[in-house]
Amino acid sequence: MTAQPSQGRFAEARESLVESQLRPEGVIDAALLAAMGSVERERFVPEGLAAIAYSDRAVPLARGRALMPPAALAQLIQALDPAPGARVLVVGAGTGYSSAILGAMGARVSAVESDPALAAIAAANGIDVAQGPLEAGHKAGVSFDLILIDGAVEEEVPEAIVAQLRDGGRLATGVIENGVGRLAIGTRAGKGFGLRTFADAAVSVLPGFARMRSFVF
Repeated sequence: MTAQPSQGRFAEARESLVESQLRPEGVIDAALLAAMGSVERERFVPEGLAAIAYSDRAVPLARGRALMPPAALAQLIQALDPAPGARVLVVGAGTGYSSAILGAMGARVSAVESDPALAAIAAANGIDVAQGPLEAGHKAGVSFDLILIDGAVEEEVPEAIVAQLRDGGRLATGVIENGVGRLAIGTRAGKGFGLRTFADAAVSVLPGFARMRSFVF
């Protein structure tokens, strides 16, 4: 049996996460740093991978899914600039880590997850999560102030998701451009919406957001 780090070591890992990974990447939002320095990331990864929960890379979950690298997630959330009480939708909740961070910042978080096993873990972690196809967004018909896509899209953000963003609301996501992962932020203005990339990052495409491949005969 592999020994797991003590709770004290995890607390040290959270402090190191803030000082060694987040601040050097320009993450300065005090509420965000406090949330990522307090939420126990090790609870959101498979038990056997708890020792690498705070590494500066993606942590595998199941069936091709992964927990986004901490700095990439922090940059997306900082770009969203969530205020306490903001209604936020997380698309691709996974085990619920990003939702927990936003909740610790005072946001009112709803989440959607397509994988039944991951959705069950997120629910066990106290996340308000609905199970369903990610590309459809939330089914409740609620208009959100902010939307976080916890992963990457390979083409455009589906209209079904943009439609769930209130006018003036912001959406942050990873995108894949010419094979390169980037972070992006966009604001809905009436019926218009567009993304602006602002950093490179290793992000995985979520189910339902991959580009359709053409066949060559």
